[in-house]
Order: sequence, then structure tokens, then C-alpha cells
Amino acid sequence: MSLSKAETRRLVKRRFTKLFVLCGLLVLAAVAAGVFLSNHKVSPEIIAKATADAQANYQQSVQETSRIIQECQAAQGTAQATNFPPNCEISQPQPSDFDPKWYMPPTFDFRESFPEMITTFAAVLALVAYIVGASFVGAEWSSGGMMNLLLWRPRRMQVLGTKLGVLLAGATVLTLLVGALWTAGFYFIARTRGSTDSMTSGAWQSIGLMELRALALVLLAGALGFGLASIGRHTATALGVAIGVIVVLQFGLLAVLGMADVKFPELYLAPFWIYAWLNKEYVSQDYNSCDFSPTGGCLPETLTITWQWAGAAMVLSFALIVGGAMWTMRKRDIT
Repeated sequence: MSLSKAETRRLVKRRFTKLFVLCGLLVLAAVAAGVFLSNHKVSPEIIAKATADAQANYQQSVQETSRIIQECQAAQGTAQATNFPPNCEISQPQPSDFDPKWYMPPTFDFRESFPEMITTFAAVLALVAYIVGASFVGAEWSSGGMMNLLLWRPRRMQVLGTKLGVLLAGATVLTLLVGALWTAGFYFIARTRGSTDSMTSGAWQSIGLMELRALALVLLAGALGFGLASIGRHTATALGVAIGVIVVLQFGLLAVLGMADVKFPELYLAPFWIYAWLNKEYVSQDYNSCDFSPTGGCLPETLTITWQWAGAAMVLSFALIVGGAMWTMRKRDIT
């Protein structure tokens, strides 16, 4: 049996892999079920009811405003006048302030809402890929299986590279299959509990490209988990780094940056770079600055994190972690 076939069989047959993939799928299924149950198809009856509710609230607001104006006028010249605006300048509500859309139940518009679901899908599968990738190589280091494998195939770089290739291939297949089901499932939700009217060829292309970026994120997460566990020669190394980065570095750094009034603190936080990668950009605003505009007044200074920046950061992370794993595999003793 070839090394790649042996590693593929090992990856697929591992109970740890099956468990975490199943957990990820259950989480995604719960999200899809929640969206299905919380959204409704807009029907003429729902529109009529929302219009009636908006009109009723408008009339109630008009009556309430008229009552307040009468009380204000009656209080003029008394101590109670200070409880009302000067000269009883109270604006009347307008019908435009009561849009019937605000009184309708939530509905799932595929074009507007599905990108958020792609972000959720990418986050869940990236977490699964990271943990499975870390365990896939970490368990062999901690159990001594790596040493036994190298006795059979004494080519360090080939062995580690094959393991990483098998992991990434498995993550690709899983992401593509689940992504196809995810898209079809939410398209069904939009058809039955929302709308697909605004879907054009350009919209489908945008969604397809976003899903490809989600695939790249999942593969990066798997590679980082694999590389960190290989460097530390234990699954706990990758898990410890993840906890440290998420809990200590990100939240702690956010607090420090906030106290120091650092401009654009999002530049130092990974979630905003991930958002920029998936959604093509993230606009950070410095509310402590003011760029005067003749038409818009005082506008905060902005800095845009583009998907190209985020992609470069991802490539750099991959090169450092996976490259470090390959270097340690070649230089360190296998003991």
C-alpha cells in the first residue's frame, strides 16, 4: 500500500476525525434549522397585516402627540411648562416613520442573507479542520507512531508532506460537499421562507467566489493546526496556541489598544482580517479623528483592509507555520 493511501485510510478511519466532523455538521444543521424556523414567506396576507399594524401605530402616535401638545399648551405660564419644549415645538409623526416592512416577520432574502451563512459555514469548518489537522499529526508524535513510520519510510519531508497533502485533500472534499449542500439547503429555505428574486448571474458569481475564499480559509486552518502540532510534537500545542491567541492575545490586546487610543485597532485583530478575506473588505474607522467635509461634516478617518491584504497575511501565516514544521522535521531528532 502506498503512503498516501495509508494516510488517507488513517485519516478517514480515525474516530477523532469522525467525531469532530459530525459535531461540525450538527452545528451547521442546527443553524440551518434555526434559520428555517425563524423566517417566513411574505404573502399578501402578511403584507396587509403589516400595513394595517403600521397605520394603527401611526394613528396612535398622532393621538399621543396631540395629547402632549395640548398638555404643553395648558401648562404655559405655570411651573409645569419646564417639562415641555419651548413654545410647544413638538414635531408631528409622519407616515414615512412607520414603514410596513418594519412590521413584517423576518424573511430570508438569499442574496442579502446568504453571505452571512457562508461566514458561519467557513468558521465552523475551519475550526473542525484546525482541530482534526492538529490531532492527525499530533497523535502520531505523542504515541511514537511517527518514529515507527519513519523506520518503514525513512524520508522525513516526504512523510510529513504526504500527511499534510492528505489532510488538505480531505478538507477540500469535505468543504466542497458540505458547501454544495449548504448552498442548496439555504436556497430551499429562501424559496420556501423568503425570496430568491434578486439572484442574477453576477450574484451567483459573487457567492461562488466567496465560497472559494471560504475553502481557502478552511485549508489554511487545517494547515496551521497541522503545522503547530508538528512543531510542538503534540496536539495540545496547537490547541494551546489557539486558546492563547483567541482568549489572551485577541481580547487582551483589544483592551490594551482601547486604553492606549491606538488608531485602527482592528489591524491587530485576526477576526477582522478573516472578515475582510471573506467579504472582500473591512472598513476600520478612527472615531478620535475628524476629516471635515463641506457636505458630510466631521467624518472619521478610515482605513480599508482589502481581501488582497488578508490573502497576503494568510499566505505569510501558512509559510511561517508550515515552513517551520518542515524545518523542524528535517533538523530535529526523531525521539
